[in-house]
Amino acid sequence: MLKHKFYFDHTNKLSTEERRKVVACLVEGNSLRATTRMTGVHRTTIMKLLNDLGADCQAFQDTTLRNLPCKLVQCDEIWSFVRCKERNATKEKKREGQGDCWTWVGMDAEAKLVCSWLVGSRDADAAACFMEDLASRLASRVQLSTDGHRAYLTAVDGAFGGDVDYAMLVKQYGTPPGTPSGRYSPAECTGIQNVKISGNPDKSLVFTSYIERQNLTMRASMRRFTRLTNAFSKKIENHMAAISLHYMLYNFCRIHQTLRVTPAMQAGVSEHFWSLEEVIALLGDK
Repeated sequence: MLKHKFYFDHTNKLSTEERRKVVACLVEGNSLRATTRMTGVHRTTIMKLLNDLGADCQAFQDTTLRNLPCKLVQCDEIWSFVRCKERNATKEKKREGQGDCWTWVGMDAEAKLVCSWLVGSRDADAAACFMEDLASRLASRVQLSTDGHRAYLTAVDGAFGGDVDYAMLVKQYGTPPGTPSGRYSPAECTGIQNVKISGNPDKSLVFTSYIERQNLTMRASMRRFTRLTNAFSKKIENHMAAISLHYMLYNFCRIHQTLRVTPAMQAGVSEHFWSLEEVIALLGDK
Protein backbone atom coordinates (compact mmCIF):
# COMPACT_ATOMS: atom_id res chain seq x y z
CA MET A 1 0.00 0.00 0.00
CA LEU A 2 1.28 3.44 -0.91
CA LYS A 3 1.88 5.55 2.17
CA HIS A 4 1.87 9.32 1.95
CA LYS A 5 4.25 11.22 4.18
CA PHE A 6 3.43 14.70 5.42
CA TYR A 7 6.05 17.01 6.87
CA PHE A 8 4.99 19.29 9.69
CA ASP A 9 7.33 21.93 11.08
CA HIS A 10 7.17 21.72 14.90
CA THR A 11 9.69 24.50 15.46
CA ASN A 12 8.73 27.93 16.72
CA LYS A 13 11.29 29.72 14.56
CA LEU A 14 9.84 30.15 11.10
CA SER A 15 11.32 32.14 8.25
CA THR A 16 9.62 35.33 7.12
CA GLU A 17 8.32 33.56 4.02
CA GLU A 18 6.87 30.71 6.10
CA ARG A 19 5.24 33.22 8.41
CA ARG A 20 3.85 35.11 5.42
CA LYS A 21 2.24 31.95 4.04
CA VAL A 22 0.68 31.13 7.40
CA VAL A 23 -0.67 34.65 7.94
CA ALA A 24 -1.97 34.81 4.35
CA CYS A 25 -3.97 31.63 4.98
CA LEU A 26 -5.36 32.84 8.30
CA VAL A 27 -6.52 36.23 7.05
CA GLU A 28 -8.32 34.65 4.08
CA GLY A 29 -10.69 32.78 6.37
CA ASN A 30 -8.92 29.45 6.76
CA SER A 31 -9.03 27.50 10.02
CA LEU A 32 -5.92 26.50 11.97
CA ARG A 33 -6.10 22.90 10.74
CA ALA A 34 -6.67 23.97 7.14
CA THR A 35 -3.65 26.26 7.41
CA THR A 36 -1.62 23.32 8.74
CA ARG A 37 -2.58 21.21 5.73
CA MET A 38 -1.80 24.03 3.30
CA THR A 39 1.55 25.13 4.74
CA GLY A 40 2.95 22.06 6.52
CA VAL A 41 3.47 24.08 9.70
CA HIS A 42 2.32 22.40 12.91
CA ARG A 43 -0.92 23.66 14.43
CA THR A 44 0.63 24.64 17.77
CA THR A 45 3.28 26.69 15.93
CA ILE A 46 0.55 28.43 13.93
CA MET A 47 -1.36 29.14 17.14
CA LYS A 48 1.72 30.64 18.79
CA LEU A 49 2.36 32.81 15.74
CA LEU A 50 -1.27 33.95 15.77
CA ASN A 51 -1.19 34.87 19.46
CA ASP A 52 2.17 36.66 19.27
CA LEU A 53 1.33 38.59 16.12
CA GLY A 54 -2.18 39.37 17.32
CA ALA A 55 -0.81 40.88 20.53
CA ASP A 56 1.68 43.02 18.59
CA CYS A 57 -1.01 44.17 16.14
CA GLN A 58 -3.21 45.12 19.09
CA ALA A 59 -0.38 47.11 20.71
CA PHE A 60 0.54 48.85 17.44
CA GLN A 61 -3.02 49.93 16.67
CA ASP A 62 -3.66 50.97 20.26
CA THR A 63 -0.74 53.41 19.91
CA THR A 64 -1.32 54.49 16.31
CA LEU A 65 -5.09 54.99 16.19
CA ARG A 66 -5.11 58.19 18.24
CA ASN A 67 -6.26 61.76 17.58
CA LEU A 68 -8.34 60.53 14.65
CA PRO A 69 -10.02 63.21 12.46
CA CYS A 70 -13.36 61.37 12.26
CA LYS A 71 -16.63 63.21 11.65
CA LEU A 72 -19.14 60.35 11.28
CA VAL A 73 -18.83 57.26 13.48
CA GLN A 74 -20.98 54.13 13.47
CA CYS A 75 -20.98 51.46 16.18
CA ASP A 76 -22.34 47.95 16.38
CA GLU A 77 -21.82 44.61 18.15
CA ILE A 78 -21.17 41.27 16.44
CA TRP A 79 -21.93 37.94 18.12
CA SER A 80 -19.75 34.85 18.33
CA PHE A 81 -18.94 32.28 21.00
CA VAL A 82 -15.92 30.66 22.61
CA ARG A 83 -15.87 26.86 23.16
CA CYS A 84 -19.63 26.65 23.74
CA LYS A 85 -22.75 28.78 23.44
CA GLU A 86 -24.12 30.64 26.43
CA ARG A 87 -26.85 28.12 27.24
CA ASN A 88 -24.23 25.38 27.62
CA ALA A 89 -21.70 27.41 29.62
CA THR A 90 -21.45 26.68 33.33
CA LYS A 91 -20.31 29.32 35.82
CA GLU A 92 -16.84 27.76 35.81
CA LYS A 93 -16.67 27.86 32.01
CA LYS A 94 -17.79 31.48 31.98
CA ARG A 95 -14.95 32.41 34.35
CA GLU A 96 -12.57 30.91 31.79
CA GLY A 97 -14.01 33.14 29.06
CA GLN A 98 -16.30 30.53 27.47
CA GLY A 99 -19.82 31.15 26.23
CA ASP A 100 -21.28 33.95 24.12
CA CYS A 101 -18.73 36.56 23.10
CA TRP A 102 -19.48 39.98 21.60
CA THR A 103 -17.14 42.25 19.65
CA TRP A 104 -18.01 45.94 19.93
CA VAL A 105 -16.80 47.87 16.89
CA GLY A 106 -16.53 51.60 16.17
CA MET A 107 -15.94 52.67 12.55
CA ASP A 108 -15.28 55.93 10.71
CA ALA A 109 -18.10 55.97 8.15
CA GLU A 110 -16.12 58.15 5.72
CA ALA A 111 -12.60 56.66 5.88
CA LYS A 112 -13.97 53.15 6.66
CA LEU A 113 -11.33 52.89 9.39
CA VAL A 114 -12.09 50.65 12.36
CA CYS A 115 -11.14 53.02 15.16
CA SER A 116 -11.84 50.90 18.23
CA TRP A 117 -13.07 47.47 19.22
CA LEU A 118 -13.63 45.56 22.43
CA VAL A 119 -14.21 41.85 23.04
CA GLY A 120 -16.48 40.93 25.94
CA SER A 121 -20.08 40.62 27.02
CA ARG A 122 -23.02 42.70 25.78
CA ASP A 123 -23.79 44.42 29.07
CA ALA A 124 -23.56 48.01 30.29
CA ASP A 125 -20.03 47.61 31.70
CA ALA A 126 -18.64 46.44 28.35
CA ALA A 127 -20.50 49.24 26.57
CA ALA A 128 -18.97 51.83 28.94
CA CYS A 129 -15.42 50.52 28.44
CA PHE A 130 -15.87 50.45 24.68
CA MET A 131 -17.25 53.98 24.44
CA GLU A 132 -14.58 55.41 26.72
CA ASP A 133 -11.89 53.90 24.50
CA LEU A 134 -13.58 55.16 21.33
CA ALA A 135 -13.99 58.69 22.70
CA SER A 136 -10.32 58.82 23.72
CA ARG A 137 -9.24 58.23 20.11
CA LEU A 138 -11.23 61.05 18.48
CA ALA A 139 -9.77 64.47 17.78
CA SER A 140 -13.04 66.45 17.71
CA ARG A 141 -16.80 66.29 18.07
CA VAL A 142 -18.44 63.61 15.93
CA GLN A 143 -21.88 62.47 14.85
CA LEU A 144 -22.45 59.00 16.30
CA SER A 145 -24.94 56.38 15.09
CA THR A 146 -25.75 53.10 16.84
CA ASP A 147 -28.53 50.54 16.86
CA GLY A 148 -31.19 50.56 19.56
CA HIS A 149 -29.23 48.60 22.18
CA ARG A 150 -30.07 50.39 25.44
CA ALA A 151 -26.59 49.89 26.94
CA TYR A 152 -25.34 52.61 24.56
CA LEU A 153 -27.44 55.31 26.24
CA THR A 154 -25.52 55.49 29.52
CA ALA A 155 -22.21 54.52 27.90
CA VAL A 156 -22.25 57.35 25.34
CA ASP A 157 -23.28 59.92 27.91
CA GLY A 158 -20.54 58.81 30.30
CA ALA A 159 -17.81 58.75 27.65
CA PHE A 160 -18.65 61.92 25.70
CA GLY A 161 -20.38 63.97 28.38
CA GLY A 162 -22.85 65.43 25.91
CA ASP A 163 -20.11 66.58 23.51
CA VAL A 164 -21.47 64.43 20.67
CA ASP A 165 -24.29 64.49 18.10
CA TYR A 166 -25.83 61.12 18.82
CA ALA A 167 -28.81 59.29 17.36
CA MET A 168 -30.06 55.71 17.41
CA LEU A 169 -31.35 53.79 14.42
CA VAL A 170 -34.09 51.62 15.92
CA LYS A 171 -35.33 48.79 13.73
CA GLN A 172 -38.54 46.82 14.25
CA TYR A 173 -38.56 43.19 13.18
CA GLY A 174 -41.28 40.66 12.51
CA THR A 175 -41.65 37.14 11.16
CA PRO A 176 -42.81 37.03 7.53
CA PRO A 177 -46.21 35.35 7.13
CA GLY A 178 -46.02 31.70 6.15
CA THR A 179 -42.57 31.14 7.70
CA PRO A 180 -42.30 27.50 8.93
CA SER A 181 -41.92 27.08 12.68
CA GLY A 182 -38.30 26.58 13.76
CA ARG A 183 -36.82 27.65 10.44
CA TYR A 184 -33.49 29.47 10.75
CA SER A 185 -33.85 32.70 8.82
CA PRO A 186 -33.38 36.37 9.68
CA ALA A 187 -36.44 38.26 10.83
CA GLU A 188 -37.94 40.74 8.40
CA CYS A 189 -37.37 44.44 9.11
CA THR A 190 -40.83 46.02 9.34
CA GLY A 191 -39.83 49.57 10.22
CA ILE A 192 -36.96 51.97 10.97
CA GLN A 193 -37.01 54.93 13.32
CA ASN A 194 -34.32 57.62 13.86
CA VAL A 195 -34.22 58.62 17.51
CA LYS A 196 -32.27 61.74 18.51
CA ILE A 197 -30.46 61.21 21.81
CA SER A 198 -28.14 64.20 22.25
CA GLY A 199 -26.71 67.17 20.37
CA ASN A 200 -27.92 68.03 16.90
CA PRO A 201 -27.43 64.99 14.63
CA ASP A 202 -28.17 65.27 10.92
CA LYS A 203 -31.03 62.81 10.35
CA SER A 204 -29.90 62.10 6.79
CA LEU A 205 -26.61 60.75 8.20
CA VAL A 206 -28.12 58.50 10.86
CA PHE A 207 -27.49 54.97 9.59
CA THR A 208 -25.43 51.88 10.41
CA SER A 209 -25.02 50.41 6.92
CA TYR A 210 -21.23 50.67 6.81
CA ILE A 211 -20.60 49.03 10.17
CA GLU A 212 -23.06 46.24 9.33
CA ARG A 213 -21.17 45.66 6.07
CA GLN A 214 -17.96 45.58 8.08
CA ASN A 215 -19.49 42.83 10.22
CA LEU A 216 -20.04 40.80 7.05
CA THR A 217 -16.40 41.31 6.08
CA MET A 218 -15.42 40.10 9.54
CA ARG A 219 -17.50 36.91 9.25
CA ALA A 220 -16.14 36.20 5.76
CA SER A 221 -12.51 36.79 6.77
CA MET A 222 -12.33 34.68 9.93
CA ARG A 223 -13.39 31.05 9.98
CA ARG A 224 -14.21 31.24 13.69
CA PHE A 225 -16.96 33.79 12.96
CA THR A 226 -18.77 31.69 10.33
CA ARG A 227 -22.33 30.91 11.39
CA LEU A 228 -23.94 27.46 11.47
CA THR A 229 -20.68 25.50 11.19
CA ASN A 230 -18.38 23.67 13.58
CA ALA A 231 -15.86 26.54 13.34
CA PHE A 232 -15.42 28.45 16.60
CA SER A 233 -12.71 29.66 18.96
CA LYS A 234 -11.58 27.28 21.69
CA LYS A 235 -9.88 29.96 23.81
CA ILE A 236 -10.67 33.62 24.33
CA GLU A 237 -6.97 34.50 23.82
CA ASN A 238 -7.00 32.96 20.32
CA HIS A 239 -10.26 34.76 19.56
CA MET A 240 -8.88 38.17 20.51
CA ALA A 241 -5.62 37.58 18.63
CA ALA A 242 -7.49 36.69 15.43
CA ILE A 243 -9.61 39.83 15.70
CA SER A 244 -6.57 42.08 16.22
CA LEU A 245 -4.81 40.54 13.22
CA HIS A 246 -7.95 40.90 11.10
CA TYR A 247 -8.29 44.62 11.86
CA MET A 248 -4.58 45.19 11.23
CA LEU A 249 -4.96 43.71 7.76
CA TYR A 250 -8.25 45.52 7.16
CA ASN A 251 -7.03 48.95 8.29
CA PHE A 252 -3.51 48.96 6.90
CA CYS A 253 -3.15 46.33 4.15
CA ARG A 254 -6.32 45.93 2.11
CA ILE A 255 -7.21 48.46 -0.57
CA HIS A 256 -10.82 49.53 -0.11
CA GLN A 257 -12.68 49.00 -3.39
CA THR A 258 -14.47 52.34 -3.20
CA LEU A 259 -11.71 54.50 -1.70
CA ARG A 260 -8.89 52.90 -3.77
CA VAL A 261 -6.61 53.26 -0.74
CA THR A 262 -6.51 51.55 2.64
CA PRO A 263 -8.71 52.94 5.44
CA ALA A 264 -5.58 53.96 7.35
CA MET A 265 -4.34 55.98 4.38
CA GLN A 266 -7.73 57.62 3.94
CA ALA A 267 -7.77 58.59 7.63
CA GLY A 268 -4.22 59.99 7.45
CA VAL A 269 -2.61 57.55 9.89
CA SER A 270 -0.51 55.78 7.23
CA GLU A 271 1.25 56.98 4.09
CA HIS A 272 1.29 53.67 2.23
CA PHE A 273 -0.43 50.31 2.17
CA TRP A 274 1.31 47.69 4.28
CA SER A 275 2.53 44.36 2.98
CA LEU A 276 2.21 41.16 5.01
CA GLU A 277 5.97 41.26 5.54
CA GLU A 278 5.67 44.65 7.24
CA VAL A 279 2.93 43.33 9.51
CA ILE A 280 5.01 40.27 10.39
CA ALA A 281 7.96 42.56 11.15
CA LEU A 282 5.99 43.80 14.17
CA LEU A 283 7.02 40.53 15.82
CA GLY A 284 10.65 41.63 15.96
CA ASP A 285 12.89 38.78 17.18
CA LYS A 286 10.08 36.60 18.52
